[in-house]
Amino acid sequence: MLIEKVFQSEDLPASDRFDFWRQLVGQTHAPLELRSDHWADFRASQRVIDLGCVTVWPTTFQPVCFGRTPKLIKQSDPEGLHLSLPLSGALHVTRGEQETVYGPDSLCVVDTSRPIDVRGGHGSGSHTGVGVEVPKALLPLPRNQLDRVVGLRLPADEGFGALLAQLLTQLSQGAGAYRSEDGPRLGTVAVDLLSALFAHALDTSSSLPPETHRQTLVLRIRHFIQQHLHDPQLTPRTIAATHHISTGYLHRLFQQEDQTVAAWIRSQRLERARRALADPTMRATPIHAIGAFCGFPRASDFTRAFRTAYGVPPKEYRYQAQRITE
Repeated sequence: MLIEKVFQSEDLPASDRFDFWRQLVGQTHAPLELRSDHWADFRASQRVIDLGCVTVWPTTFQPVCFGRTPKLIKQSDPEGLHLSLPLSGALHVTRGEQETVYGPDSLCVVDTSRPIDVRGGHGSGSHTGVGVEVPKALLPLPRNQLDRVVGLRLPADEGFGALLAQLLTQLSQGAGAYRSEDGPRLGTVAVDLLSALFAHALDTSSSLPPETHRQTLVLRIRHFIQQHLHDPQLTPRTIAATHHISTGYLHRLFQQEDQTVAAWIRSQRLERARRALADPTMRATPIHAIGAFCGFPRASDFTRAFRTAYGVPPKEYRYQAQRITE
């Protein structure tokens, strides 16, 4: 499991909650001025997930205003970028004379070296979102281009923004599917996606190093495969055509991965089937239907492939999984 620290305001006396959370946010991001009408009995929760040099922190809090002032910047500047994805509610961000509103369909970029005011939550409702902290030094873009991207309202529902939002949302829902050694790898994935997102937004993708181009293309292909595992016609040829590359180049991309394209498709289909067979809510779904949904239209092919991968046929695996959950 990934290394993470968890904060629940209810674990502290009401009088200590707001100040403690303010210090925690300052340590995770950068020192901030915080204001809230709910300071006397503040409610917040936060998980700080360690991805090596990158930090992801899902959080829920009552309405609050964050301020990063010139004085605080002079006192301490970690030279980082913070990306926020609202999951419920909106962020109202003021930079100078301009206010921008960010919702679940958008990503907000904050530079620790610039003054900013952020208002999250409204009335008595709570705000839920997930943020990611990335040192500027990790991003392979010139500083003047990073300056240009701050203030843009980046889409979270398409392109690289959707891929990054998917990663952040998945981590916010739980990190139990990963091992601690996966943290730095996920941090690299986040940096590559963020770099590609910035370059695309600024139309400067040519400034990215070749390795970042390769990694982001592989991530896009993996995402496409995940979305089409049910399609028995999903083949290296169709994947290459969809992404406007040759089949040979697709195979060369995956030469640096752990598996070939075809092997990765097969392993993902089998893993999806395994999870479905172990899911108590799908007990009434016929095994052949699960196989077909996961891209195995022939029941015999599904049984043979599943037995080879997991040592038992699908029926026996489902029986064993159900006994464990009973």
